[in-house]
Amino acid sequence: MIKIYHNPRCRKSREGLQLLEKSGKEFEIVKYLENVPTEEELNIIIKKLDIVPIQLVRKTEKIWKEEYKSKDLTDKEIVTAMITNPKLIERPIVINNKQAVIGRPPEKISNII
Repeated sequence: MIKIYHNPRCRKSREGLQLLEKSGKEFEIVKYLENVPTEEELNIIIKKLDIVPIQLVRKTEKIWKEEYKSKDLTDKEIVTAMITNPKLIERPIVINNKQAVIGRPPEKISNII
């Protein structure tokens, strides 16, 4: 089943959701600001994306700049920061079985649905 990690306040996330709706395929919406992924879930997402944790961080967020940017963090500490502050998680993330993409630009989602 397709899953989208979605923030309704984010324009790119809304555009990604529209692409999924137009596809006609079944999918699940995870509002990750309300249902924050666990450390294990986030690590699975990172592995499916085939990236390192820092690549999933929204580095323009105020909390990142104020609390984390100047620190030398381990991957585990970066994952913990995203769980503690889910606004730091890049969005939208779409997962289709073993494939995953960050929908920036949203057209990337078309590659896995």
